[in-house]
Amino acid sequence: MPYVEALSAGVLVGALYALLRVGSPAPPPVALFGLLGMLLGQTLLETW
Repeated sequence: MPYVEALSAGVLVGALYALLRVGSPAPPPVALFGLLGMLLGQTLLETW
């Protein structure tokens, strides 16, 4: 369920950005690496 909530929030924010014609706060590659780091960090903490 948390994954669905996170995806929904991301879609909502993305839609708002598109409607307001606001640029992404980070370049796409930087944002993707940030998300990857968050996912890896969460995974590591949950496995310990």
